Amino acid sequence: MNAIGEQSLLWLSAEKVSAAPDLAALVHEYSGLLYRVALSILRNPAEAEDVVQDAFIRVLQRKQELSAIVEMKPWLVRIAWNLALDRRRKVRPDQMDELLAASLVSTDLPADQALAEASRIRHALAAMEQLPRRERQALLLSAMEELSTAEIAVLLGKSESTIRSLLFRARNHLRERLKD
Repeated sequence: MNAIGEQSLLWLSAEKVSAAPDLAALVHEYSGLLYRVALSILRNPAEAEDVVQDAFIRVLQRKQELSAIVEMKPWLVRIAWNLALDRRRKVRPDQMDELLAASLVSTDLPADQALAEASRIRHALAAMEQLPRRERQALLLSAMEELSTAEIAVLLGKSESTIRSLLFRARNHLRERLKD
């Protein structure tokens, strides 16, 4: 997430952040990951930033429970994941694919190549949407490369071997769909 996004998280309450340095550390350490989680689901940078802010508002609301949380990273990702899924239900994914695809294309490419690349990205996103829900979820979480198979298993409430199997099937299904 950009510096503006991180600063906007801190507007929540300067005295609460300074009274709880752990929260400031959480924002600093995990805001980028939570942003990528939300962006992978929502495909809209502004909506993803809103999800990150909402996630840390939830953390503020549960400030007394923070010491009892054993694994902070999966807990925070789960909050952002659920918030993003809730927001996504309100908007069709194909409405967001155009913006995301355009934002992922390098600005150094000539216009014709940029259009072709954006088209390939939209095609890949559409193919991912056709995957079964659990396969798509496991693939999105894995694609961020910051979550281990064990962490994905915790988030989705499955065993590690089930996650490995879901990832294997998702990649094969995606490969088949992209061949066409």
